[in-house]
Amino acid sequence: MGGTEDIEADLNPRQLAILETVRGSGYATIEALAEAYGVSAQTVRRDVIRLDEAGLLQRFHGGAGLPEDGVRLSYRQKRGIAVAAKARIGAAAAALVPDGASVYLDVGTTAEAVAAALLPRRLTAIYTNSMGAATILAAAQRTETYLTGGQVRGADGSLVGAAATAMLAAMAVDIAVIGCSGFAPDGAPTDFDPQKVAVKQAALAHARKAVLVADAAKFGRDAVLRIAPPARFAALVTDTAPPSALAKALAAAGTAVMLG
Repeated sequence: MGGTEDIEADLNPRQLAILETVRGSGYATIEALAEAYGVSAQTVRRDVIRLDEAGLLQRFHGGAGLPEDGVRLSYRQKRGIAVAAKARIGAAAAALVPDGASVYLDVGTTAEAVAAALLPRRLTAIYTNSMGAATILAAAQRTETYLTGGQVRGADGSLVGAAATAMLAAMAVDIAVIGCSGFAPDGAPTDFDPQKVAVKQAALAHARKAVLVADAAKFGRDAVLRIAPPARFAALVTDTAPPSALAKALAAAGTAVMLG
């Protein structure tokens, strides 16, 4: 049976170019692709549908991103990478949460490490859209855990969509712990998936304080979707000192950097 190479051999030059663009950035909007290749948005949508059907890209509302199979593989790998460093990040982030606080916990392997560190703590409540974090927190004896509704998206067990954002809109938490996929030059955390970003933003809108958690692998990446301005976060908890440019941007925004 033919593999990816055989499928790509049947693509036209523009479709190949779109594929390389999205592979390079992780996500691209229909409008940006249409402008880049001098064609209509409708033409780009047809190309994206073709690439999605071939399993090379995934269609999103208004754009195209990496296929979920690629995310699944990445997630399986991430669970076994930098385990000790993520545990340190989790412990340091958990130390910022006072007893009795209410917490929103984001998705991702680093957020799951925070969940594990919060297990022995006595908190008012933990809200999360992460099935992985909720599974860890199921062992908690002192804190009620609430899992949002929504559509399951990706192998990391993310819950997204209107049900997830509606639940978050009804809450008011003391601290939101947010993960990201990269950083913009001004220090803003970024991500690839519009639906996951929408959930992060809904949580941030109803949290008194926000803490960002990210391992050093995120420093060299800039995903295309901004989650929030860096000033929205009281602290970045990480395992390695950020590069100079990012450190300066965070300092200018008033975001403290804490090493786990």
